[in-house]
Amino acid sequence: MSHDHEHVGEKTVKEQQIDDWLPITSSRNAKWWYSAFHNVTAMVGAGVLSLPYAMSEFGWGPGIAVLVLSWVITLYTLWQMVEMHEMVPGKRFDRYHELGQHAFGEKLGLYIVVPQQLIVEVGTCIVYMVTGGKSLKKVHESLCVDCKPIRTTWWIMIFASIHFFLSHLPNFNSISGISLLAAVMSLTYSTIAWVASLKKGVIEQVDYTPRGKTPTNNVFNFLSALGDVAFAYAGHNVVLEIQATLPSTPEKPSKGPMWKGVVVAYIIVGLCYFPVALVGFYIFGNTVEDNILIGLQKPAWLIAAANLFVVVHVIGGYQIFAMPVFDMLETYLVKKQNFSPSAALRFTVRTLYVGVTMFIGITIPFFGGLLGFFGGFALAPTSYYFCIIVGVLLTILAPIGALRNIILSAKNYRFYS
Repeated sequence: MSHDHEHVGEKTVKEQQIDDWLPITSSRNAKWWYSAFHNVTAMVGAGVLSLPYAMSEFGWGPGIAVLVLSWVITLYTLWQMVEMHEMVPGKRFDRYHELGQHAFGEKLGLYIVVPQQLIVEVGTCIVYMVTGGKSLKKVHESLCVDCKPIRTTWWIMIFASIHFFLSHLPNFNSISGISLLAAVMSLTYSTIAWVASLKKGVIEQVDYTPRGKTPTNNVFNFLSALGDVAFAYAGHNVVLEIQATLPSTPEKPSKGPMWKGVVVAYIIVGLCYFPVALVGFYIFGNTVEDNILIGLQKPAWLIAAANLFVVVHVIGGYQIFAMPVFDMLETYLVKKQNFSPSAALRFTVRTLYVGVTMFIGITIPFFGGLLGFFGGFALAPTSYYFCIIVGVLLTILAPIGALRNIILSAKNYRFYS
């Protein structure tokens, strides 16, 4: 019997050692403002630059309604997730799929959550590879007019080379400096986008009717625009993982500082999204490009600077979305395949991941065109309504579980007395 206890003790120690090594659970000393800029970096991606285009597919009324509703709904679902992080006393749901497993069961929870989360995170990393490469190319073309153009493929490889180094930072807290810089950049390039548009002035014969030529076109454009907006508000896939880095005690649970960070993040999100979407559409109408910076050619140095800021931001964004994937891969290899936690394993996994996302980005450079698809298929559920379903389900199940515990306690009490 004592041998069994030792075995359980050993296993617990081993599991603790693994948790101390894995990127999500290895460091829990983050400050509330870390959560603010991690959330800004995760959410305010290159998707902000396509919001005027989405507005041109909606038109004024529906466009403003969708933007405001998205801001409110995703803030509410984010609040739900922050609250659910420690809803079970003594346990923390450090990963999105753990919450899914608690709601839907061990296996079904994994099957429901993990594919969607991977589609979002890996898809975003690939999109950021392409965006980073194209933005670097735009910087080069803006500053060097007479230079021989360099193919986008090479720019994507240059962008990827940065991640072959950065991906080896062990956990969320170690990328907090990059994330802060990325958050500042997102606010900066968003501001440049709408200020430069205002300076350009409203184009001649501006037209604010939805850009589709036929009612059928307008319906499909509307649906595609919903996907683009969903992509712009996609930060929920890493919220629990960000909260896992905050310290927590029964007296001071992590939801306090996390919520403070979320509120600050959402104010910044509003300052980025609403001016870009509304000013961009106001200036260009339904002729706006799918990336508003493309429509702005002058002054060259400002457009080059804005694109450079986009590059810095997507460097941070890539790392934020890659970290939970690294955690999943490393957890699977160490816990299921019994690899020992080592620097060599981590180096191999992360280098291969960066290589694969780079390869897909090079072979499918129109990957950004799939944003609407990803937005509708996986980003909308994980950011808009999955959390509500989990919340409702747990609200129904919690009293049932509590009632069962009361009955068991009563039985035990009768048995012992």
